Amino acid sequence: MTTHQPGPLAEVVAPVTAGWRLLFVPSRARELAASLGGSVMVPPVVASPLLLPALVVAVITGSSLVWGGFWVLLTLTVVAVIVLTVAMMYVTLSMTVRWVELRPLGSPAQVVIARFLRSSTMAMADLQRVVVIERLSLGQRQSIKVVLHTRSEAVECEPGTSAPLARVDAPALTAWLTEQLGQVHVAVERQTEVKRDFLRPDEWWTQSYIAELWGVSVDEVDDIAAWRGVEIYRYTPRAAALYSPATSVTLYDPGRAYEVAGELRAERAAGQAADSVAAPGPSEDDATDSR
Repeated sequence: MTTHQPGPLAEVVAPVTAGWRLLFVPSRARELAASLGGSVMVPPVVASPLLLPALVVAVITGSSLVWGGFWVLLTLTVVAVIVLTVAMMYVTLSMTVRWVELRPLGSPAQVVIARFLRSSTMAMADLQRVVVIERLSLGQRQSIKVVLHTRSEAVECEPGTSAPLARVDAPALTAWLTEQLGQVHVAVERQTEVKRDFLRPDEWWTQSYIAELWGVSVDEVDDIAAWRGVEIYRYTPRAAALYSPATSVTLYDPGRAYEVAGELRAERAAGQAADSVAAPGPSEDDATDSR
């Protein structure tokens, strides 16, 4: 009888007949359905801003030229759906890693990498290192993946759709891999990738939001941003460009602004601690008088 690994890895690590299995894609059908759904929906969504107006104009005017343009756009959309579907299915079936096994239990000598249609086995000596990469955005985990660095390639293993591994604590996964691979002298590393390329102006933060985040007044935001190195982006919205050209919006880089919020909290906490230490306590004379 086999039991799952206790603790935070219970849903993703389990002993099998040959060894330990680390599961990345629990359901092949679900993963294929997710890939198929994305490839079918993306082209129509992208093309709809052109298709719908062209259809309306064609119906209203009855112009054969407009109808011809509509049918061309529709044909291109269908072709894009077919091409994207084939490409996504190929990538999913040939490259997505379902699970990795370390064989045998206790002292692994082999690594088995299972994809959708095939699996490959390599000697542990060919595995040079393993890297657990955690992607963060504004302090929140966005994704996680395990990269197996062999002599010839780097195999990227990412959790599938709704896979339990996506919720696993990165230090816990790193510790388990270190425990399994340390005895065979394979290095295990943990890396953090922080998102800093926020799309502006869509993802950048407003002055009022920054003021609330930092706990300061709106008038102080620009001075603090300049002192702390927060990038500022000023632009005139399209609606105001025609009627009020002088109107501009100031936005701030979320990545650095988030870090500054943490710095300000730490400085205030340190200041409060220093004040509490410096605050005078009751003197001996006061204590004598009270007696």
